[in-house]
Amino acid sequence: MIDSCFSPLGPGIRLSNGDVEIVAATGFGPRIVRFGFPERENALGEWPLLSTDTALGRWSPRGGHRLWIAPEQMPKSYAPDDAPLAHRSEGSLALTISAPPDAAGFAKEISITLPERGAQATLAHRITNRGDQPVEMAPWALTIVKGGGVALLPSEPWRSHDDDLDAARPFVLWSFTELADPRFSFGPRSVLLRTDAARPAPQKAGAGNTRGWCACLWDDTAFLTRFGHEPNRRYPDFGCNNEMYVAADYMELESLGPLAVVAPGASIEHVEHWSLHPLTLPAKTGDCSPRDLEAALERAVPGLFD
Repeated sequence: MIDSCFSPLGPGIRLSNGDVEIVAATGFGPRIVRFGFPERENALGEWPLLSTDTALGRWSPRGGHRLWIAPEQMPKSYAPDDAPLAHRSEGSLALTISAPPDAAGFAKEISITLPERGAQATLAHRITNRGDQPVEMAPWALTIVKGGGVALLPSEPWRSHDDDLDAARPFVLWSFTELADPRFSFGPRSVLLRTDAARPAPQKAGAGNTRGWCACLWDDTAFLTRFGHEPNRRYPDFGCNNEMYVAADYMELESLGPLAVVAPGASIEHVEHWSLHPLTLPAKTGDCSPRDLEAALERAVPGLFD
């Protein structure tokens, strides 16, 4: 089913298969502003009052899911996206939303597809270079999730020192990253990053994640996003295809495609697969150990850590 709706962030179009619903904004973007079980809380965060002034104009995160270019650049990555969108439906469970070229010269669109049943969605992202010069860049999909959660970035499969002497992957830090910050924790199978309303300083970490997924957990729900990793391609940020960022209750799960030189008129694409899963924890999320959170996620999505 596709119908018009109004979200806390403005007018939009809703897709629903009865098990899950997703809302795309129509007045700005492309942005996904809601993903959730019907008549349940939005898994995506809503931040209507935040904004950043740039040389290209004022950019507002607003909330939800957006499409950027990487590596992060000011002002090119922050080009305002306030123009109304075009949209076209492709059946009752598929929708494409398209924005005109922004002030940095990039046209962006997201195609959304729901299955007939199940709490999943597939998002195909496309960026087209509408400038007059080739640009080296990567597609960058960023999802602001609701506060109160903990993000899990999975570790590579464990192998003993006797069996494997090679490095497994890059784990990347930013100049403002402080691993002693209590919002970071480390489980036997993941790196975890929590929100904390009392800690506004940003923290960020990323990885070359061959597992191809990351997740955010709350007391009764897990949000899982899956994405690709191409081992023979170059990725931004010292090889990251997965990053997570937090500042107070603001949290982003981010995936990136490989770098490419994009000629004028050419496009790059990046696909994510989303899902929601009921979760059973032994305590509130904030009181659970990393091992407890990993075990609960594995119960909700069997085989995820295999």
